[in-house]
Amino acid sequence: MKVYKKLFQYVSDYKIIGYLSIIISGISAFVMIFAYYLIYKFLREIIINDNYENASYFATTIVILLTLSALLYLISGIVSHKFAFRLETNLRKRGIDGLTDSSFRFFDLNSSGYIRKTIDDNAVKTHTAVAHMLPDNSQALLIPILSIVLSFVISVNVGIVIIILTIVSGLILKGMMGNAEFMKLYQASLDRLSSETVEYIRGMQVIKIFGTKLKSFKALHNSIKDYAQYAYDYSISCKKPYVIYQLIFLGLIAIISIPISFFLTGVNDPKLFALELIMIFFLSGVIMVSFMKIMWASMNLFNANYAIQSLENLYCKMQEDKLKYGKREKFENYNIEFDNVSFSYGDNKVFENLSFTLEENKTYALVGHSGSGKSTIAKLLSGFYKVDGGSIKIGGYPLEEYTKETIIQNISFVFQDSKLFKKSIYENVALADENATKEEVMKAMKLAGCDEIIEKFKDRENTVIGSKGVYLSGGEKQRIAIARAILKKSPIVVMDEASASVDADNEYKLQKAFKNLMKGKTVIMIAHRMTSIKNVDEIFVLENGKIVEIGDNESLLKKQGLYSRLLNLYETANDWRISNEELL
Repeated sequence: MKVYKKLFQYVSDYKIIGYLSIIISGISAFVMIFAYYLIYKFLREIIINDNYENASYFATTIVILLTLSALLYLISGIVSHKFAFRLETNLRKRGIDGLTDSSFRFFDLNSSGYIRKTIDDNAVKTHTAVAHMLPDNSQALLIPILSIVLSFVISVNVGIVIIILTIVSGLILKGMMGNAEFMKLYQASLDRLSSETVEYIRGMQVIKIFGTKLKSFKALHNSIKDYAQYAYDYSISCKKPYVIYQLIFLGLIAIISIPISFFLTGVNDPKLFALELIMIFFLSGVIMVSFMKIMWASMNLFNANYAIQSLENLYCKMQEDKLKYGKREKFENYNIEFDNVSFSYGDNKVFENLSFTLEENKTYALVGHSGSGKSTIAKLLSGFYKVDGGSIKIGGYPLEEYTKETIIQNISFVFQDSKLFKKSIYENVALADENATKEEVMKAMKLAGCDEIIEKFKDRENTVIGSKGVYLSGGEKQRIAIARAILKKSPIVVMDEASASVDADNEYKLQKAFKNLMKGKTVIMIAHRMTSIKNVDEIFVLENGKIVEIGDNESLLKKQGLYSRLLNLYETANDWRISNEELL
């Protein structure tokens, strides 16, 4: 019932369908057992009473009832499948909603293969379990009970035999279903196999480009071995009880008939004894099928419980590091302060008590080696991550005191690889402000240098990005993204290596667009191209999560410290050419 309760809460609007499936399946079980009671009456009329007229009536009724029972079971299955499809859909929607609202750290700590597997595969597993679990569980519970009742209606002897068979079946069934802890290990190994396989397939492009060696895929190899071993061990653990179960029921006729043939002369009423024996065979078959359903129902229950627990654990992980929001809707000013901020990606600590202040309406640059914490500062400032300790303040108040909409509206982010939608150029820019007029959108595009882009196409700003014949370079995409940021009019702009992957010609055009974007705003730039940060108000040089130098370009060059070395390295790499001698 705990499993049912968990599942039903995800389909509250479809609960009635789930209950309907259970009720119809229960009715099917009653009809079937009543048909077996009529089988007893039919055989009694033939064997004992020699009344073929009544037997013909019972035979017709039996066929109708067994057909009705099968149809009811089929209808129950159709209804349960409808319920299961809605459950699977709702679980997927819950996963998608969680992904769109989860923190960036969640994606850092969980591979895409694991996320996809957990949502997709477990939603499917839940559907499969529920589709068969609802009708089968009802019959698995009712049919053995009704069969025992019917057996005692027939005779005490038949009842005792059926009870003994039921008890034996129950004991064997426990071994057939396997150990619950073992099943968890088996499922966990299957999870790892699915996750590693997805990561392996998605990494094929990297293998082709960089020639990665086979040993880098040791995790996939180990997951395959683990899964194979657990699957084999589980099968072996269930083998003996399953074989014994089959022998008892499929060989029951031979087991009972041989000794009876020796003692038949001692039976007072051979016809009645034959009738009871036939009914034992009939009811033993019903018991066998019922207990097989119990076994499959138990497996379905385990799978459903495991799947729903996996999904709920994932949903909880999505919410763990999400930034909490408050009710403050306005910034008093746009001064930014990091106050003893500590942050880590799992066990990898990035910052420990980091503190600094950025004044509003100034331009700042963050530089340093890869992994020094530049991009992390930008992401923390934008609310993508929740800090482990300390606080990030804007306008004198922590980020957590502002509403989500206030943070989104007041901070713009321009990434290195900006994403555009399959909409017109105009619509891609207008997304930044749904209330903007056409004149405002076109002005933003002009300030971002998009005029020469739209002039390339006959439909100008109405050209659909991604349609046939429409090709945009990285720099052109960036300018459209900058136009979007200009239209948004956010007082704080964060640019994370926004010009890192464009050519020199596009960089010049981007710099002009950046100037228009940065006017009168607080700007934080993260750049590998050192030429783009020489004119900022202040440069922060980071190393191993600490600020080691602060100043403008000239003062930092005079110090001959880390900034100076980074600039020299950049200029050396930028001037490097392959000579003819090196080629030879």
